[in-house]
Amino acid sequence: MASSSVNTAIDNLFNLQINELSTSSSPNLQKNLSILSPDQVELAKMLLEMRQAHLFEDWPDPGVEDDEKIAFIDQVGLLNSSYPGGLASYIKTARELLADSKAGKNPFDGFKPSVPSGEVLTFGDDSFIKYEETGVKQVQNAAFVLVAGGLGERLGYNGIKVALPLETTTGTCFLQHYIESILCLSEASCKQAQGESRRDVPFVIMTSDDTHARTLQLLESNSYFGMKPTQVKLLKQEKVACLADNDARLAVDPKNKYRIQTKPHGHGDVHSLLYSSGLLKEWKDAGLRWVLFFQDTNGLLFKAIPAALGVSATKEYHVNSLSVPRKAKEAIGGITRLSHADGREMVINVEYNQLDPLLRATGHPDGDVNCDTGYSPYPGNINQLILELGPYIDELSKTGGAIKEFVNPKYKDATKTAFKSSTRLECMMQDYPKTLPPSARVGFTVTDPWLAYAPVKNNPEDAAKVPKGNPYHSATSGEMAIYRSNSMILRKAGVKIDDPVPGVFNGQEVEVWPRVVWKPKWAVTFADVKSKVSGNNFVSQKSTLVIKGSNVTIQDLSLDGTLVIDSVDDAEVKVGGLVQNNGWAIESIDKDNTALPEEVRIRGFKINKMEQLEKSHTEPGKHTLNG
Repeated sequence: MASSSVNTAIDNLFNLQINELSTSSSPNLQKNLSILSPDQVELAKMLLEMRQAHLFEDWPDPGVEDDEKIAFIDQVGLLNSSYPGGLASYIKTARELLADSKAGKNPFDGFKPSVPSGEVLTFGDDSFIKYEETGVKQVQNAAFVLVAGGLGERLGYNGIKVALPLETTTGTCFLQHYIESILCLSEASCKQAQGESRRDVPFVIMTSDDTHARTLQLLESNSYFGMKPTQVKLLKQEKVACLADNDARLAVDPKNKYRIQTKPHGHGDVHSLLYSSGLLKEWKDAGLRWVLFFQDTNGLLFKAIPAALGVSATKEYHVNSLSVPRKAKEAIGGITRLSHADGREMVINVEYNQLDPLLRATGHPDGDVNCDTGYSPYPGNINQLILELGPYIDELSKTGGAIKEFVNPKYKDATKTAFKSSTRLECMMQDYPKTLPPSARVGFTVTDPWLAYAPVKNNPEDAAKVPKGNPYHSATSGEMAIYRSNSMILRKAGVKIDDPVPGVFNGQEVEVWPRVVWKPKWAVTFADVKSKVSGNNFVSQKSTLVIKGSNVTIQDLSLDGTLVIDSVDDAEVKVGGLVQNNGWAIESIDKDNTALPEEVRIRGFKINKMEQLEKSHTEPGKHTLNG
């Protein structure tokens, strides 16, 4: 507590400042100035200047609940320091956006949409393989950033999403798969960069209050899944203040008058966190060129990353959005070029519910329609970005990492004067290009959807309500997509794979392919797969094939059952002949059976491991399995 003389000086100064304000003073705050430090007084003054006097209306006299009052000001300090430009900037922006929302202002008013330039890849052809090779070379010059601030509650899973198994054949969780993929890509990159010194590829995880401790625990309890702890940085995202009305009055927590209600700000915060952390400068000084951003539960992503990075390097894109074909009006944003009469131009994601009316309003009477490819000409955004580091730093030095925000209040009625519940400003990672100059090279890379996109974000109940033919984006469909993708890749490499059979789990109709799974160390590119598969190979629909070794080759294998190959890196294993057994069967389960683990119930099936041929090679040398 300050001395009485200092208190008097603060009181006099603060009262003078209060009298200069056009807003009404806060007598309850004035009575409590003696318990505040000079810095805390400045924060309180800022709140009054921003017309937030209501926050102090219920403050009692000094000596009553003083610790709670100090905690309130400390929270204000955190909200102020964690937002680019401070809390005053947040409130000012909120008032502008809330006014636009109330007026029904179109954020794209004056812009005309057109199809941007980009690269459309066909998996397995010569161009794809060349881009993959180029991309692998670039991995040693890249940093990877995982946006993982969310829990799995929406999925019906109480853990953090990155701890969820991406498939239950091996039980590998998303975070393990991501780390192993980065490590294997880095090793492949080193082999291509002959003679160059090897560097550890940086890996950043953006966490939140909800996920930070559990993400760290998952890493530490698993020895970082083989990655050096020094390679991994966790950046924790803070929440932002909630807004109670159109005047952007900060919302008081209904359970605690000394707390401002807060909510997540969105994954766009990753840019400001990277900028303020100093990591971007470190990476540039170390000679890195690329930053790759990806989401927490897309198990297919790393099958497309090498080729997409190759496109960025070849085309010299400042921004490259990894995309998939999208059907017209499908509930996924479209990558769109927007041009304004005043010269502004941007290539950004436009949400599906905005793209169709925007097209209709700008000379396209049919709106968003499929072209002769059977898909919309506007590729689907999947929130995976590749940014060139130099231009990225230049842009963030102007903005401090702040991303264009939006507000989405739920109004009580058509007057738009009151909210159903508090709202807040939000920002999205993929909106980064909104502030770029027209000279910025912004493009996209489209890959086959079966190769690159199978997010896990919907719980079984919501997934079952998805209109027939649209993707479920559930744990059920996400796992089946892993098997489909791996089976399709083997087909492209010349392996005969049985067609899938239909299955229904948790009310979702899916294709059940052979359960083919391999660790990234066996193959991280299509060229890897092709180099390890030869002869006449066959895998039946009921089969499970698990490859955990790096030097496993498959030649003339006929598999009708389950085969698991696990070997150390220095063991060369040649697999062939007839392997036939009862295998592992997929069995439906009741999602309401609480005796089963959550990760099983949200899938609607379990794997019954009846019989398998399992070979483990723990010593170096050459080994042969011939049926």
